[in-house]
Amino acid sequence: MVRSAPGVRFPPGWPETLQRPPVRCRVVAIPVVNNNSDAESGSDTVSGPDTTTGSDTTTGSDTTTGSDTTTGSEEPARARRPRWRPARADLLAVAAYVLLGVVVCANYWVDIQHRVSSHLPTDHSWFEWLLSHGAYSVRHWENPLFSARQNAPEGVNMMANTSVLGISLPLAPLTLLLGPQVTYAIYLGGALAATAATSYWMLSRHLVTSRAAAFAGGAFLGFAPGIVHHANGQPNFVSNFLLPLIVVRVLRLGEPGRWRHNGVVLGLLVAYQIFINEEMLLLTALACAVIVAAYAVQRWSSVRAQAVPFLLSLGVGGALALLLAGYPIWYQFNGPQSYRGLQGGVFHNWGEDLAAYVTYSRDTLAGSEAVEKTLGMTEQNTWFGWPLVGLALLVIVLLWRVSLVARTAAVLALVFGVAAIGPSVRLGGEVTEVRGPWSYIPDDVPLVEMMMPTRLSLVVAAVVGVLIALAWNTVATAPGDGPRWRRVRILAYAAIALTLLPLVPKPLPAMHVDPPPRFITGAEWRPYVPAGRTLVPVPVPSNVHGLSTLRWSALTGHAFPVPGGYFIGPDATGAGVFGATTRPTAMLMYVTIDTGRVPDITPEVRAQAIEDLRFWRASVVVLGEHPHEGELRALMTALLGPAQRVDDVWLWDVRPLIP
Repeated sequence: MVRSAPGVRFPPGWPETLQRPPVRCRVVAIPVVNNNSDAESGSDTVSGPDTTTGSDTTTGSDTTTGSDTTTGSEEPARARRPRWRPARADLLAVAAYVLLGVVVCANYWVDIQHRVSSHLPTDHSWFEWLLSHGAYSVRHWENPLFSARQNAPEGVNMMANTSVLGISLPLAPLTLLLGPQVTYAIYLGGALAATAATSYWMLSRHLVTSRAAAFAGGAFLGFAPGIVHHANGQPNFVSNFLLPLIVVRVLRLGEPGRWRHNGVVLGLLVAYQIFINEEMLLLTALACAVIVAAYAVQRWSSVRAQAVPFLLSLGVGGALALLLAGYPIWYQFNGPQSYRGLQGGVFHNWGEDLAAYVTYSRDTLAGSEAVEKTLGMTEQNTWFGWPLVGLALLVIVLLWRVSLVARTAAVLALVFGVAAIGPSVRLGGEVTEVRGPWSYIPDDVPLVEMMMPTRLSLVVAAVVGVLIALAWNTVATAPGDGPRWRRVRILAYAAIALTLLPLVPKPLPAMHVDPPPRFITGAEWRPYVPAGRTLVPVPVPSNVHGLSTLRWSALTGHAFPVPGGYFIGPDATGAGVFGATTRPTAMLMYVTIDTGRVPDITPEVRAQAIEDLRFWRASVVVLGEHPHEGELRALMTALLGPAQRVDDVWLWDVRPLIP
């Protein structure tokens, strides 16, 4: 090894210009991000600066084309005249991401107290309820892994649902101060921006030398069409800000002499991600496995040298993550209201339509709502459009021979693109007779039975983000000067920008929802609901009906328990199903809403209603403003007798019927 500055070691054959210490450097062992050509001396350790000049060009080697040559005397001049200071460039990037996050959530901020996603209003309300759950758990020092405030009296296993405890607990003070509606909008926009920011950090520190390239790639990784699509009521799939850090740490596990440090950091990141989104953590783990395998095939000699520290670090990280998250994971699968599987692999048919890759998503500048009637019936996880697909393929072809990263990215996209097809190939909204890979996987395989094939294509979206950064960086660092080359470079930048412009996200669509009744928000309900009893809203909340009544619980800080709800829990056999087991009285409410008329009420039906209220431990039944208020009032009057009008609700005090 050739020594340069004290403490800095360079591999044999490393460009001499990089052996001069104009910038303090440290060596990081990130095998896959060695983007130099196969013609180099074979070392796979990449020197990563702690600080950079911040300009779009660097003083060292070309990390995308693989060239070991430099541009000579121009490089010191560029180093003396940086276009941006590093801190300023980074802050501008983060500020741009935050601004874009605000734009995406703009329709919520117009009327924050009365807006929910018009695409997934039930999911939006569910996550408001989850934020209130975190605040309630902190305020009352209750176990956050379980809640008795929904699905009374059985409760909900929060670890077995998308509880985002890693978000709701830290944001509990904000929720208590401003309410779940404001916290939701801040969380959603902040998660989008934070994911873009950590992706920018990953790219700028470990993959590309151009800050503009890192900015473009980070913007796509944080605001890709598939990610923005999930922002419509599913912020857990937007909260990916730890994933770039996890990927970087996995790729540094082979560093000699740092296996304890790397293992501890990885274990902490993984443990925290478990409390944000386990599904995205699983996808990241599978992606890292493919990356490491692809690297091993291409750099076997280097892999053997790094195998021992890699495995030691992996063992430390796994042990620490298990120590920190072992009990919550056990609780998820064995605690009260846990379940096995989900309705016999109900999501296994949800594969990614091949035509979706070249189609624009509804929530982008070039998108249209019409696509949801054909391709977008499930989820929109790719939706890149023809130009971006063409750019990604062009980058892979041009850099295949000289870039390890490009080759690895191509392998990763191919593996997950095929896996995302599902049990049958879909094309243009039609299910073909061509079998997909999931047709060979039984529906009852543990863990796999819970997966949705189309979401595997989110890894393909991540690959595209990396390829965008590589494309921009190749243009920024390619050798050449003079007016002709500057024109070529401008044209190349313009082509990449025009490819991305149609994918700029639009503000998410939102719809108006009425606030809860004053009887609920003004706490007039309190004399009617003693400790140990429940308030039964009409209709009883479910994943189809009762959106407004579920928000009664969310917007009052879980002040009272309610039956039913929107969650996943066990049925009579222990299999996972959406919502509570529907009691006959709740079913009568849903039938009345769906048909617009009151079913025939017999003495047996009345007796069953009393039994259901006894099961729910009800003390009061409350009907607020509802599109079918007249029919629902007639139904409950036929079951329980005349109602009382208290403030702005109809009320049936059932305590005399249920001691």
